[in-house]
Amino acid sequence: MAHPKIRRSVNEVNRGNLPRTVGELKAAGHQQRGVKAEIRDNLLAILRAGGNPWPGIVGFDRTVLPQLERALLAGHDIVLLGERGQGKTRLLRTLVGLLDEWTPVIDGSELGEHPYKPITAESKRRAAELGDDLPVSWRHRSERYAEKLATPDTSVGDLIGDVDPVKVAQGRSLGDPETIHFGLVPRSHRGIIAVNELPDLAERIQVGLLNVMEERDIQIRGYTMRLPLDVLLVATANPEDYTNRGRIITPLKDRFGAEVRTHYPLDVDDEIDLVRQESNLVAEVPDSLIEVVARFVRNLRESGAIDQRSGVSARFAVAAAETLAAAALRRAALTSEDDPVARPIDLDAIPDVLRGKLEFEAGEEGRETEHLTHLLRMATAETARYAFAGLDLSPVEDAIGEGRIVTTGERVPASDVLNALPELPVLHEVAERLGVKPTDSAGRIASAVELALEALYLSRRLAKDADAEDGTAVYGI
Repeated sequence: MAHPKIRRSVNEVNRGNLPRTVGELKAAGHQQRGVKAEIRDNLLAILRAGGNPWPGIVGFDRTVLPQLERALLAGHDIVLLGERGQGKTRLLRTLVGLLDEWTPVIDGSELGEHPYKPITAESKRRAAELGDDLPVSWRHRSERYAEKLATPDTSVGDLIGDVDPVKVAQGRSLGDPETIHFGLVPRSHRGIIAVNELPDLAERIQVGLLNVMEERDIQIRGYTMRLPLDVLLVATANPEDYTNRGRIITPLKDRFGAEVRTHYPLDVDDEIDLVRQESNLVAEVPDSLIEVVARFVRNLRESGAIDQRSGVSARFAVAAAETLAAAALRRAALTSEDDPVARPIDLDAIPDVLRGKLEFEAGEEGRETEHLTHLLRMATAETARYAFAGLDLSPVEDAIGEGRIVTTGERVPASDVLNALPELPVLHEVAERLGVKPTDSAGRIASAVELALEALYLSRRLAKDADAEDGTAVYGI
């Protein structure tokens, strides 16, 4: 039976035509590689082809990713160190894409051993008995990634393994290696094991990982057994945990070949891209308001009122954008609008809804909303200043000065906002600056107009009377 030539990868091979025995695997020319060599070869192939090994990862192109790629090419186990919400777990999960799509394993083997190299007693016995007829199955790369959240109650048995009392009760001797129930690390043989929040593991549990990382074997309750494990161990840690609440023991730190520091997006554009990518918006949120959210989050990360040791997670920005969309959807339901679009008035919902997601410095009790409102207004002003740079908004100011009053709010439809102002050429320019066309919906145009009104208010050229009880705001002189 003819089989496709298998050298390094089976990424392009139809699974139905893959070899089903060791003999067929050898005839196909398959070569065994360790998991780190496999990742190295596939990463190099993607880089040479000009591809992106890290789909969905935003803002790390010039900083984190080059360091991570060097660590993987060197074959190092890795710790990602960074504050919450910096995408550490997301980054680890993309490592799966560097594995071969399909890899051969001994059919029915507990640890997914390579057909050329069985490591458990049962697989060795089967290989000796069946030889080239040893059956082979194929494992997808998604099955070769295991993730464990480190918690104080995690045991050595969870990670490494322990004696299985059921197997002992079946008549096996306590000295029989086959009485062992393997933990998560051995079951990740020939794959990637990720440990989130590694410092939260009790120190005595961390000790259990020392042999795995250096000698690449495991020891369970004094059994005289050796399993030459082939794993890539990656972990995450928070700097605060790293030094205070928990710590990575020194021998374990020494065994990690690389420590890569992550960070929040460095550029506003990266923050915007991240929010767009990760948020699940139930209504349209214009780019200008996404930019306000991005700048707001950056202001929070620089504020002395916020506990920066805890950080301001990217999840906060995502939740803020989703809150804007929800506010627009609610208004559409209340006003019977068919096309819900978020407007600047919806920004007022963010401080109250998301205040609990932040850690404030001691002494700021009772002033949380005040700080958030101030920083949000700063973000709005910055966004408007860049959007309307060089644009003369005096005609809008003059129109309101002549007695026109613009009311907006959570129960005010977009048409009411637009009808409150006369037809002004500058409003078309305002819309154009924000990428809104004259043929777009009233909601999009009203959102652009409101941002111009808010810019005039924040620059103290207009007055604004807000009523928290009914959620309205009135722009006037």
